[in-house]
Amino acid sequence: MAIYAVGDVQGCYAELARLLDDVRFDAAADKLWLVGDLVNRGPESLEVLRLVKSLDDSAITVLGNHDLHLLAVAEGAGELHRSDTLDEILNAPDRDELLNWLRNQRLLYAQDGYVLVHAGLLPRWSVAQAEGLAREVEVALRADSYATFLARMYGNSPHGWDDSLSGYKRLRVIVNAFTRMRICTKNGEMEFKFKGEIKDTPPGYLPWFDIPGRASANSTVIFGHWSALGLLLKKNVIALDTGCLWGGPMSVIRLDDRQLFQAACNNPVAKHW
Repeated sequence: MAIYAVGDVQGCYAELARLLDDVRFDAAADKLWLVGDLVNRGPESLEVLRLVKSLDDSAITVLGNHDLHLLAVAEGAGELHRSDTLDEILNAPDRDELLNWLRNQRLLYAQDGYVLVHAGLLPRWSVAQAEGLAREVEVALRADSYATFLARMYGNSPHGWDDSLSGYKRLRVIVNAFTRMRICTKNGEMEFKFKGEIKDTPPGYLPWFDIPGRASANSTVIFGHWSALGLLLKKNVIALDTGCLWGGPMSVIRLDDRQLFQAACNNPVAKHW
């Protein structure tokens, strides 16, 4: 059995399918780990959802910000943006089945020293604490009142974690850390506007994974979300968003031996929206 981890797909179905062919992915024996953002901006989000869902237990995906955005829009808790490509899903005959499946996916997954998450972990969070916090959001997403949670999910504050946080403020910080964070202060205060390269990180901030004393440093965190960061392969950090949507390759890594596989993008986008 091999475990393959893949970066942000964002509706780039053709590239994902080609990579699975290239690695000779066997759903009966192998596992596919996806860092989230299965949908949006790319041309074939519906096909991506159908493919990953069809893999059943052979695929493990965590939720990204675009996946949560889709769920919010579907419930009237969010608004479509000019650059969104979600209409095909929203109008699909199997829409409800797909959205219900997506709503029941994880926010974080940990196994054998690996942590799969879309964006990152706040520096003070141990893996065990992060798992518990992820479960809190997952419970909210799977509850009958999930539409209310989705409506209260948006916002940039609070900027950092406090154990005393409760209610929707608590859930919002957890969601923002796991699905939106790129940089933060040494105290874990997040900043959400920055999307650039590490060399342009604003003063007072560091990439979340470079914060000294990070509590999750003994595990290998696999994440995406930061296309300007690109491929990053370190002992305890694997970043896999290589910007397929923007004309870069889609990247898959086999965790057993860290062999990298890439597929060139067929649908480059000229610029970020």
